Amino acid sequence: MIIGTIAVEPGLVLAPMAGITSHPFRLLAREQGCALVVSEMISARALVYGANQEHLLFFSDAERPFAFQLFGSEPSLMAEAAARLEALGPDLIDLNLGCPTRKIVRNGDGGALMRDPKRCSSIFEAVVRAVRCPVTVKMRKGWSEAAPTAVEIAVRAEAAGIKAVTIHGRTVEQGYSGHADWEAIKAVKEAVSIPVIGNGDIASARDAKTMLERCRCDGIMVGRAARGNPWIFREIKALLEDNMVIEPPLPAERIATAIRHLNLLAALKGEKIAVLEMRCHAGWYIRGLPGAAAARQRLIKAATPSEMAEILLQFQSSL
Repeated sequence: MIIGTIAVEPGLVLAPMAGITSHPFRLLAREQGCALVVSEMISARALVYGANQEHLLFFSDAERPFAFQLFGSEPSLMAEAAARLEALGPDLIDLNLGCPTRKIVRNGDGGALMRDPKRCSSIFEAVVRAVRCPVTVKMRKGWSEAAPTAVEIAVRAEAAGIKAVTIHGRTVEQGYSGHADWEAIKAVKEAVSIPVIGNGDIASARDAKTMLERCRCDGIMVGRAARGNPWIFREIKALLEDNMVIEPPLPAERIATAIRHLNLLAALKGEKIAVLEMRCHAGWYIRGLPGAAAARQRLIKAATPSEMAEILLQFQSSL
């Protein structure tokens, strides 16, 4: 898959997730075979008006190809913010048209834009004019089942110079409930000639292969299934490239990776924030193992990285 001038091989993408896809987790995903990682959502308004978003803007060369994801609804503001992000050196800039979170949507941002294809065109045109790097768009099937606007917006995106689109097969009203409509992804793929990345209900390597075969999309994006499980990318890669089914990681690898994730977070954000953010991550890493529920209760009470790491090691020794 080629996005503008950027090769994304294989076409495996880590979805942007607020509070999850910061530098440490993106790095772990890349190491496991993910070909493109995307930042957490960055507010165009906050960026332009000087709010502190330093922790959202950090990335390293080891993550490349890397994309910043930007959200907002004012074309001129989006253009200015995109130019500021480009100056930091990403490979791509991605525009968010799909976030269903209430506080985002009520401001007319994210998924709210699925109700306004004309405004989407204005944003696309303004951002593409403002930057030289490839611009991509992540959207949903539509605002509601009664208004599936993804095909129209994808066509407008291509006409404006957008280099790839990601389509999540749920509507904004669905949030993350129900099932993703993969036929909506297929419809977008059939409507445009730029790369189309499918998203929604990819929980395993088999799911990824099935989506690619059914939708004929150029790549797939994995979101929630990657939480605590960066290995999903190596599993998908093995199945797609070698038709191999590989075993999931052993508990020792899961614990070791969780501790490494914790240490990377502490180095980036400080020990206090790292411990708070790792409460969820640590729970995901040990999910499904015997005694995980009791271990999670201990982890959420940990006050320092060393205490949290010790709890994880004790949990490992009990298996």
